[in-house]
Amino acid sequence: MSLVSLPKLKETIDEISAQRNLPKYAVENALREALLKGYERFRRTHRATDGANFEEGYFDNFDIELDIEYEDEQGFRVLASKTIAEEVENPDHQIALAEVLEVAPEAQVGDVVVLDVTPEQKDFGRMAAIQTKQVLAQKLRDQQRKLIQEEFQDLEGTVLTAKVQRFERQSVIMTVSSGTGQPEVEAELLKRDQLPNDNYRPNSQFRAVLKKVSEGSHRGPQLLVSRADAALVVELFSNEVPEIEDEIVRIVAVAREASPPSRSVGPRTKIAVDTAERDVDPVGACIGARGSRIQAVVSELRGEKIDVIRYSLDPATYIANALSPARVDEVRLMNPEDRQAHVLVPEDQLSLAIGKEGQNVRLAAKLTGWKIDIKDTAKYDYAEEDRKLTEQLAARQAEEAAREAAAAARREEEEARQASKAARLAAIAAAAEEEDAREAAEAAALAAANGQTEATLTDDPDTTATEESPAATMEKGSEENSAEATATSVEDEASEPAASADDELTAEVAQEEE
Repeated sequence: MSLVSLPKLKETIDEISAQRNLPKYAVENALREALLKGYERFRRTHRATDGANFEEGYFDNFDIELDIEYEDEQGFRVLASKTIAEEVENPDHQIALAEVLEVAPEAQVGDVVVLDVTPEQKDFGRMAAIQTKQVLAQKLRDQQRKLIQEEFQDLEGTVLTAKVQRFERQSVIMTVSSGTGQPEVEAELLKRDQLPNDNYRPNSQFRAVLKKVSEGSHRGPQLLVSRADAALVVELFSNEVPEIEDEIVRIVAVAREASPPSRSVGPRTKIAVDTAERDVDPVGACIGARGSRIQAVVSELRGEKIDVIRYSLDPATYIANALSPARVDEVRLMNPEDRQAHVLVPEDQLSLAIGKEGQNVRLAAKLTGWKIDIKDTAKYDYAEEDRKLTEQLAARQAEEAAREAAAAARREEEEARQASKAARLAAIAAAAEEEDAREAAEAAALAAANGQTEATLTDDPDTTATEESPAATMEKGSEENSAEATATSVEDEASEPAASADDELTAEVAQEEE
């Protein structure tokens, strides 16, 4: 078997595997695909003058075999699977039976044989070699992306340790590991996923959430990580608080504003916790002795402010807790259906409850899912607020009634339209039945007319005349002239009904055609 020599092929595969963090089998697969593309280029060039039509899938019966076992003979072969035929129409896909019988007497038409079709090394061509090199680079990139996707596809939403490598525009390129012993891969930290208090220096390490594993063939890192995701706070608390890991304390909700709209407002997070154990304080468990546990989380988040509150099934209590550290006098659930609440606080607690640029109340609303209006207790008018609420509910009821009436009117209109359509269809059906009945009657009349005409034509006038003429001669003893005159008269009389029947038949046929 011939061989296209590629010296040090095994060393080249090992080197590519180490450089690109790919297993050797992945490099060998990429090399086979690239060499096959190079052979395709060679065959297309070789048969360009034949006018061959290389359709899609034309080269599916070709394969590449790498030979790297022997150090002095390393390279590749091209193998082709061909079908045995009496007459060869396509030499790339078929081989003559007579040719195969010389080496395999038991061969039959329709069998498939594998042949070595490796070209001479000098014939492979420079263009085919360039094609092989380009395809190899692309296939290696595809293999890398495929392996990264398989390695990290089940880790989305988890927290990984990332190391800063370099900066590209406003993004930070970091390296992360899946923890399965595989080499580190690059990940991108976008500007919107960065924390304003972070100092991203080369080789510095951060905890980040694996946000997304991208697919496709676009350039750049395939992994997207985030420092601003709320999942990072949950993971950090789970690592620092054993009660959360043991499911004694559970995190109910998290509201985070890692990138505030203004630089004067720092990042802040509110986290609601709860427990089913009476003897366990969930808030105290998260804070730790002298704040040691929460301080570890704050340090990882570079000084981000974190409020840990107690969750409650009572919405009023939950809202009051969510506005911590502000002191709340009363929570009025104005419209539970729309989840609207008025929170009454003392005048000196207004700014604290609202927060800088509304951050505190904004996070409390996001945490609880209620629309919260902060009101001054001293200036709050219960009667006026109740009146506004009554008017608001009445207006909403009227709007809903109007919508229901409009919907009912639309339904009635649709029903009337359907009824009109049904009536039209019934009228069309009745007209069709009437037309069918008329056609049936005309067909019956035509059949009757045809039957009468056939009966009339069956009576031969000549026979009648012949039979009557001797009788008249015998009874009256008339002369021959009288008999002939009588016969002629009888024949004329017999012809008139036949002619009349023919006229009637012609008229009826003409009417039917009209």
